[in-house]
Amino acid sequence: MACVILDQSFDERRGMMNQRDRIREILAAYQKHGWRLRRLLLVPETRAAVVNKDEVIFEGARVEEANVDALWFSRSSDGKREAWELRLIAEIAYALFETFQADEPEQAREDTRREMQARMSQFITRKHS
Repeated sequence: MACVILDQSFDERRGMMNQRDRIREILAAYQKHGWRLRRLLLVPETRAAVVNKDEVIFEGARVEEANVDALWFSRSSDGKREAWELRLIAEIAYALFETFQADEPEQAREDTRREMQARMSQFITRKHS
């Protein structure tokens, strides 16, 4: 009887390829509706597999290490507001949405975005528990 040992690194690489494909699909869908990619939040493994020096750096968006793979998008909204959406990079479509007044201070906006990231992390933690 032969013993077959599966190469775990192959599965990990394939998983990262799926993340790359998911990012491309999400980018295409959001761009189609007028959203602009602002930031990429990536776990270290995804960041190492997805972001390399030979690629275009995602429209100049900032890449940040995080405990979840997600994309930040923004676009103009009704009444001189700006909409921001944090989209999970996963098989399930999960996103958090917030709008900001045009005159809202950047620090207040950043505080809200950090809270949204924390909620996204909590969602992932509950999902994998």
